[in-house]
Amino acid sequence: MGMFSVSAVIMIAGSRGSYALAGAVTATGLAATAVVAPFTARLVDRYGQARIAVPATALAVLGSLALVLCVHYDAPAWTLFAAYAATATTPNTGGMSRARWAHLHRGDPAALHTANSFEQAADELCFMLGPVLAATLCGALFPEAGTLVGAVLLMTGVLIFAAQRATEPPVTPRTEAAASPLRTPGVPALLAVFLATGAVFGALEVVSIAHAGGAILALQAAGSCAAGLVYGSLRPARNVRRRLLLCLAGMTALMSLPLLAAAGSAALPVLAFCLLLAGAATAPTMVTGMTLVQRSTRPEQLNEGMTLAVTALLGGIAAGAAAGGWLVEHAGTATGYAAPMSAAALALVIAGAGTWTGSRKGTAPRAGAAASRASRAG
Repeated sequence: MGMFSVSAVIMIAGSRGSYALAGAVTATGLAATAVVAPFTARLVDRYGQARIAVPATALAVLGSLALVLCVHYDAPAWTLFAAYAATATTPNTGGMSRARWAHLHRGDPAALHTANSFEQAADELCFMLGPVLAATLCGALFPEAGTLVGAVLLMTGVLIFAAQRATEPPVTPRTEAAASPLRTPGVPALLAVFLATGAVFGALEVVSIAHAGGAILALQAAGSCAAGLVYGSLRPARNVRRRLLLCLAGMTALMSLPLLAAAGSAALPVLAFCLLLAGAATAPTMVTGMTLVQRSTRPEQLNEGMTLAVTALLGGIAAGAAAGGWLVEHAGTATGYAAPMSAAALALVIAGAGTWTGSRKGTAPRAGAAASRASRAG
């Protein structure tokens, strides 16, 4: 999944000679995903992972193959948008995997914390290596190679994943009175935190590419991957909301390091080390945020709740990329590093306000017996 965006940009820009068109096509795909993904997740919750994930992935793969054909045969530009929008049915495999961990380790918060941390570290590794593999394939073979290989890997991976029936959580009957996760107390504020956190990632990516090139971003992902493994080996604090505040405070402080390095015209190795340290706050923040989503969402809506969190994250990435790009263009790359730090501070403020409001009104969410025990323990 980490290969598709980079592959599409390289393929379209190489064929049409326009990065603006390539960026617009991928942005359209992101917008379509934000709309379609929650509905796909709702179907997964209602009918089961295997029954929905396989056909949804097949449709997304057809969209990717259609994009390759449209680019290769020089089809009109609008067909590129239509084909890439079809990939929005790609299921949230990370959310489905976390739902399985939540089912396997229900009633055992420590084991679930370790599993979620491993899942986040694996995500970081995939999205660190995916773009590199895509760029290598597109450059060494032909422009469409990255998309084709990514499509094969995606379909194969989902088929293998769906075949693991022993770990698939059973479908929980959904009552008609069950409200959307968006109406669950505390969830909107948590989604706002994910939105601001996504802005951290989007701004950091654009500013770093403009300042030192894209290769340096691998250090930020490497720092996050390592931190996820370490974080998973530690015994987590019982109060998850307080843990989220600490993670966001750490992210805000660490995101100031690239800003200080760039503003002080530090050498590239110094900036690289600062990005490595800044990435160390990413995985713990994401693990803790997803743990709160798991505890705040009803069992029969777990995939939908986690997909909403990912959708908020993607929206934040798009907004952060736009803000970071504007700052770079109007104030320079050094000043641009103020964008991810400011977004992290905003996420901290939102989390603090949400925690304070929830505790004052006594609206701590309940999501089944296991989540109720976890909430009381927190």
